Amino acid sequence: MGIQPYLYLSAIMFMIGVVGVIARRNAIIVFMSIELMLNSVNLTLIAFSAQLGNVTGQLLVFFVMTVAAAEAAVGLAIIISLFRNKQTVNLDEINILKW
Repeated sequence: MGIQPYLYLSAIMFMIGVVGVIARRNAIIVFMSIELMLNSVNLTLIAFSAQLGNVTGQLLVFFVMTVAAAEAAVGLAIIISLFRNKQTVNLDEINILKW
C-alpha cells in the first residue's frame, strides 16, 4: 500500500476542517474543525515519515500532539468562560473585543 491513500484521506480531512471553520458559527464546532485540520497534517507527517523511513516526522507529530492537548484544554476553558459570560457559543454574538 502506497502513500497516496493516506494523502487523500489527509486532504479530505483538511478540507472538512476548512469548511467547518468557514461555514460554522458555533465556537465548539470551529474548535473541533481546527483540531481536525491539525490531525490531518499529523497524518501527512506520519505518512511521509513512514515512506522515507525516518522517525523525525513521527517525533514531530508527538510534540504537535502534546501542544494540541494543551491548546485543547486552554481553548475549551476559554469557550466555557465565554459561555458563562455571554450565555452563547455563537461566534457572531460574542463581541467582547469591540468597543
